[in-house]
Amino acid sequence: MRILVMGYGKIGRTIADLLHSAERYQISIAESNSTALAQAATQGLTTHVVDVTDAASMARALTNQDIVVNALPHFLNERLAKAAVQAGVHYFDLSEDVATTKLAKELAQSARTALMPQCGLAPGFIAVAAYDLAKRFDTLENVMCRVGALPVYPTNALKYNLTWSTDGLINEYCMPCEVILDNERREVLPLEGLETFSLDGVEYECFNTSGGIGSLCDTLLGKAKSVTYKTIRYPGHCALARVLINELKLGNKRQILRDILEDAIPTTLQDKVIVFASVTGRKDGRLVQDTFTRTIYSQNYIGQQRSAIQIATAAGICSAIELFCNGRLPQRGFIRQEDMQLEDVLATRFGQVYSG
Repeated sequence: MRILVMGYGKIGRTIADLLHSAERYQISIAESNSTALAQAATQGLTTHVVDVTDAASMARALTNQDIVVNALPHFLNERLAKAAVQAGVHYFDLSEDVATTKLAKELAQSARTALMPQCGLAPGFIAVAAYDLAKRFDTLENVMCRVGALPVYPTNALKYNLTWSTDGLINEYCMPCEVILDNERREVLPLEGLETFSLDGVEYECFNTSGGIGSLCDTLLGKAKSVTYKTIRYPGHCALARVLINELKLGNKRQILRDILEDAIPTTLQDKVIVFASVTGRKDGRLVQDTFTRTIYSQNYIGQQRSAIQIATAAGICSAIELFCNGRLPQRGFIRQEDMQLEDVLATRFGQVYSG
């Protein structure tokens, strides 16, 4: 299977390395950054220079490919999804951007290929874990999805380090959030719905953010009274994020906000990812709660020290690709995360990182 990874940043590089390590795929990299391409070439990967603002350049990179993995910033998703459908190439992405998923559903109606967006961690694996729990109930009450990528050693006021896409972080802090409340589908504001909880003796907070729930609201509408997704942070983070985005109105000046964050907040490889899904409902007439939780730490993975968010995100999309290539997923049209079985994901070489 010929796979093109479009974008060779923190996550794209990890995706390419994981797929390449499987020794069953032909991996190519498409990038505009010559330094990144040179690094990919040292790993034995085929490289293509691509101008993502030019449709012809993107089409050339897609020629003779079976699958394209979109590891580009979210604002380029629409362009690549359309190009993949036109080229007859299966499309996978990581995006938390709700508009991209809606577009993928529309494109999939007439596409002769498969489109599977939201394949990372959140959206992505969290939906697989939550839906696996939900299927065990006779009737559903509440479905709670909580995910956080956190520094192991927080030192600044935000108690946060940059571990993945800054653009993606800003997008999920600024855009409306899809939920089900009181049996109705709604949109709620990001940075609201603040909760606190304790896990393994550590205090955390969580709050609404956009995109992490994937297609669960579509799947569980009419079945669950409540379906929510919230991002986990250390206590105090949400209040400061509200000041930046709402009170200083930097949510309307995203480039300035990005520059501030990238100039002031250091990156780190010393992080952890918390995955927490909890479902309440009735089994045999009794009210029951089932929970799935995992904590993933940064580690030496596939011959290189990688952050927990790199590992957890790349494992999600690589597991989906492996199941697709093995014929365990539909081969055409729109594919949801819920179309994967949790046990199948955990059985892949990549999904083992979620096994605990």
